[in-house]
Amino acid sequence: MNDFKNFINGQWVGSDKTFENRNPVDNSLIGLVHEASASQVDEAVRAARAALTGPWAQLKTQQRVDLLHALVDGIERRFDDFLDAEIKDTGKPHVLASHVDIPRGAANFKVFADLIRNIPTETFPMDTPDGGRALNYGVRTPRGVIGVVCPWNLPLLLMTWKVGPALACGNTVVVKPSEETPATATLLGEVMNEVGIPAGVYNVVHGFGPDSAGQFLTEHPDVDGITFTGETGTGEVIMKAAAKGVRPVSFELGGKNPGIVFADADFDKAVAGITRSAFENSGQVCLGTERVYVQRPIFERFVQALKEKAESFKLADPYEKGMNFGPLVSLVHRKKVLGYYEKARAEGATIVTGGGVPDMPAPMDQGAWVQPTIWTGLPETSPVIREEIFGPCCHITPFDTEEEVIAMANATSYGLAATVWTQDLGTAHRLGAALNVGLCWINSWFLRDLRTSFGGAKQSGIGREGGVHSMEFYTELRNVCIKL
Repeated sequence: MNDFKNFINGQWVGSDKTFENRNPVDNSLIGLVHEASASQVDEAVRAARAALTGPWAQLKTQQRVDLLHALVDGIERRFDDFLDAEIKDTGKPHVLASHVDIPRGAANFKVFADLIRNIPTETFPMDTPDGGRALNYGVRTPRGVIGVVCPWNLPLLLMTWKVGPALACGNTVVVKPSEETPATATLLGEVMNEVGIPAGVYNVVHGFGPDSAGQFLTEHPDVDGITFTGETGTGEVIMKAAAKGVRPVSFELGGKNPGIVFADADFDKAVAGITRSAFENSGQVCLGTERVYVQRPIFERFVQALKEKAESFKLADPYEKGMNFGPLVSLVHRKKVLGYYEKARAEGATIVTGGGVPDMPAPMDQGAWVQPTIWTGLPETSPVIREEIFGPCCHITPFDTEEEVIAMANATSYGLAATVWTQDLGTAHRLGAALNVGLCWINSWFLRDLRTSFGGAKQSGIGREGGVHSMEFYTELRNVCIKL
């Protein structure tokens, strides 16, 4: 049985309070997690603060880059350890975790390490009132101690998406991983020590939100910035905490993302794309599609084709060959998702497929499994269409005109992502401009160039990450004015 301790100032720190970490595949016990106390969170923040002026601060940019490259090598050396930890925590298919979660999690350090060597600032010569000259130039400095609050759906990938640029810019971090998925953030502490990242640069505190590590970290006055990925309600709480002391925040929050399929789309590619966007990672993807709009001439055919795809998934042990659909992250989350399944049924939805719990052999019958589910027939006012479910499900609605579908797609408090399928270039450009989202994919989904901006509109987030946009949050830009 594993023992997940806090990682503070390069040391493993236990706690008097522990909680269970269970495998969602069969609800078996993985290990015990040490819940950080307020004093331990304070210790982690103080260690991060001290590291800002210690050996970490003395490194030249290239030396910092070299250490982050060594970190990537360290993760790759222990690839199987990270893979096993991620699969046990999340239950996701081996094929998904081995091709996305771990490689992309490691790559985030390399991408931002390479980027930091090539980020320009700005220079402005100016005439002065006395007839002389002056030169203004920008200098980027680390923001300081960054509080990183992580989600459970892509634990390593989304944690390093924040820690990577933070460290590349010279900051130090205190990470609060989700209580559901503590393993890979903890394991990364071992690799930090192995490759020689100075103590205090990377710290991990375990726990929950209210009255636990999450609250202690986000309310700590010596945290200089907070970055968070998760649901909008939690983001609102963190934003209130950050207001005291006027600390900046970077949020990627909830979504209720539309997928739009026009009649002229490449039908097979559109079906395959929506299958991924609705059901990959058992629907537990912030960028996933829960609302699908299909132009009326192909509506019935599309519903039938997506039904066949949903019913073709293989639900099994994550390591079983051909397995491509895992459980939800926990029994608690399954209860939430099944609540929406019941709402859809009660509101009179047509259940195209799914809508319940699959029959699984023991001991997997104790796990957090749900069926991939498709509905039709609900009004746009339904909570099933308005609220984020974060499960393997989607509702499909027919539409007739471009104007109609734009209005329906934008009629939400969220604005994270959209996917549009059409072979008409004019339609593609008009939809890309008209949809009120942070990311719009045309004839694709989850196709990411890490140099581009990433973030949401409306209640789906604040700020942008990726490429130079990450540097805006993780650094302070100082102007230096020299009178010549």
